[in-house]
Amino acid sequence: MDKVAVLLPCYNEARTIEKVVKDFLAVLPENSHVYVYDNNSADDTARIAAEAGAIVRHEYRQGKGNVIRRMFREIDAECYLMADGDDTYPAEYAPQMIELVLNRQCDMVVGDRLSSTYFQENKRPFHNLGNVLVRKSINALFKSDIQDIMTGYRAFNYRFVKTFPVLSKGFEIETEMSIHAVDKNLRIENVIIDYRDRPEGSESKLNTYSDGAKVLWTIGKLYCNYRPRAFYSGIAALLLLVSFLFFVPVFSEYLRTGLVPRIPTLVVCGFVAIAAIQAFFSGMILETIQYKNRQDFELALIQAEKDLRALSDRDEAGDGSGRAANASARETSPAS
Repeated sequence: MDKVAVLLPCYNEARTIEKVVKDFLAVLPENSHVYVYDNNSADDTARIAAEAGAIVRHEYRQGKGNVIRRMFREIDAECYLMADGDDTYPAEYAPQMIELVLNRQCDMVVGDRLSSTYFQENKRPFHNLGNVLVRKSINALFKSDIQDIMTGYRAFNYRFVKTFPVLSKGFEIETEMSIHAVDKNLRIENVIIDYRDRPEGSESKLNTYSDGAKVLWTIGKLYCNYRPRAFYSGIAALLLLVSFLFFVPVFSEYLRTGLVPRIPTLVVCGFVAIAAIQAFFSGMILETIQYKNRQDFELALIQAEKDLRALSDRDEAGDGSGRAANASARETSPAS
């Protein structure tokens, strides 16, 4: 079991990966490793990473979410540090983020680019706008205070990694992580980091428009799943408003003449009102189910803590038996 595992999902990062691996290796504590997961790169990313000292593995399903899913499933560590292989996140902030996870009981530490140099360094204005929009949307909908939702520089503890259900396949993964942590009442800290733009010749794999649309869709979907009462209550209120607006002229005419000439409109108003009632109670039922899911998640956290202690005890026992075997070998070896 690693003390710290640095996770670097990579796709065609041959230009920068050597420097990134060496920078992180230089700041890590003992018994820590850098893992590079190559995602079908067409260049020499995997070879260069291995020569720089990283443990290289492969994920053949394209997409950052698919890579993160495999990383979280395969690697055991007390602290996980996730970054990108494009040399945009300085390794010197890693010790501070690791400290918050190992000694301050943080479940997720967010490397906040937006409060420092991101808007000066990033040359794609729609990326800037998208980051601000996503941050404000999530903080407003989920009553959170995460300063950078889309950052790829994060640190996690063991229990977060082993209880986080990765569903996203692509760049929506950071949004999913953030909302999951807020919904499950996990401890989140923001660490302001300097951001540097990609070096010349290195290109971003994120498409501003298509990936941005996926992120916004993910926010709406997760809001529906994690806040069903608020979501469906909003739909119910909208349907009731529509029903009321169409009902008012029908009712006014009835009061004035005693007749209801627009019966189809009245019938539609009734069905829309029924749909509103159904939406409201659907939200209440789903809220109860979501509450049960939160209870189950708390039990999963307890089990993750037990698993972590078991792994730590196993490693300590292994180190102890190894030291004993070495001591015995020294005692029984003939004097030189």
